[in-house]
Amino acid sequence: MSVVRDLRVLLRLTNFRRLLAVRLLSQCADGVYQVALATYVVFSPEKQTSPTAIASAMAVLLLPYSLVGPFAGVFLDRWQRRQVFLYGNLLRALLACGTAVLVVASVPDWLFYASALSVTAVNRFVLAGLSAALPRVVDEERLVVANSLSPTAGTLAATVGGGLAFGVRLIADNSDAVVVAFGAALYLLAALASLRIPQGLLGPDSTVTPQRLTSALASTARGLAEGLRHLAERRPAARALTAVALMRFCYGALLVTVLMLSRYAWSTTESEGLGLLGIAVAASGAGFFAAAVLSPWAVGRLGPFGWMTLCAGLAAVLVPTLGLFFDPAPFLVAAFVLGLITQGAKIATDTVVQTTVDDAYRGRVFSLYDVLFNVAFVGAAGVAALVLPPDGRSPLLVVLVAVVYAAIALALRRERTEG
Repeated sequence: MSVVRDLRVLLRLTNFRRLLAVRLLSQCADGVYQVALATYVVFSPEKQTSPTAIASAMAVLLLPYSLVGPFAGVFLDRWQRRQVFLYGNLLRALLACGTAVLVVASVPDWLFYASALSVTAVNRFVLAGLSAALPRVVDEERLVVANSLSPTAGTLAATVGGGLAFGVRLIADNSDAVVVAFGAALYLLAALASLRIPQGLLGPDSTVTPQRLTSALASTARGLAEGLRHLAERRPAARALTAVALMRFCYGALLVTVLMLSRYAWSTTESEGLGLLGIAVAASGAGFFAAAVLSPWAVGRLGPFGWMTLCAGLAAVLVPTLGLFFDPAPFLVAAFVLGLITQGAKIATDTVVQTTVDDAYRGRVFSLYDVLFNVAFVGAAGVAALVLPPDGRSPLLVVLVAVVYAAIALALRRERTEG
């Protein structure tokens, strides 16, 4: 396979291997920490989980990406990137240890969330630094392949980290503090792995004088505003982004529903609930993988808006058909389908943005895309917190989500017809 061959060539590059090791350990630790946070909020026996608590946890996990992400590059162009990996991961290890202590101490929720927020905020700098450093360890000829394989490997590492978190929690007799401490240990290993990379290798170049910090931050803000204005002039891209954000909103609302159902309606014990949640997450992940395989063919046959229309239309029909039973089996089928639909729509949206937005604005538009994607997810959790009853059984929310999907399908069909 060409992917295996390309990866074998890249792995012959010593500093690429070292940078990849930092990425894999960092993102594996992220997966552990995120699952630890989710299980503490949703499945701790001493806590009465509510949709509001889940919404708060999602905000902690996702909002730092949205708020910090566009401005991370300003600082990364001033700091040695190797040092960002070293001190960033050391800081996260220390902060994660603090989170573990807070879990044991049963402190007020706001203090726990503040600790978790500090860990996830640092994550944005590490991930952005990994992308910025890649051209320093890979030649231009192999850069496209490296840009494809490296983030994919990181995503797989985060998934493995989530699985390890479930395993550690089981071995440690459902101790969330032990799982968080395990994540802290992985952050420490990522920091130590960065020491194998020469300090000045990853840049930025010391010969280039960076723009003043205040000017750089203001310039970034102006750039995002210019990207928003450019997006308003590109109707296909704007409509695709609006559609995918609304579909992400629907996915987020249903995810909170599954969390509450797993915790209260489908299980009598914590372990049983966690097992059902793990199966639902795996089913959704299988849908994401299926979308990666199916979407290139579907977009080629139907066009990006045709594929998005089909995805939204299927969701409008299947969500009430499967979801209104509030039974595990239909919901697990729905998890797979919604994973496929959500990721398929995102792949199509990426294509629309890449082909309709001018190259000079593409980076800024994708930054806005990232913000929109995460804010929609957090907003969905907030709406679910207002609508869902304690056991997660809400026909109103399921019907509302189906109506939103139907409206998206109709709007996209009009866009395809007019286009």
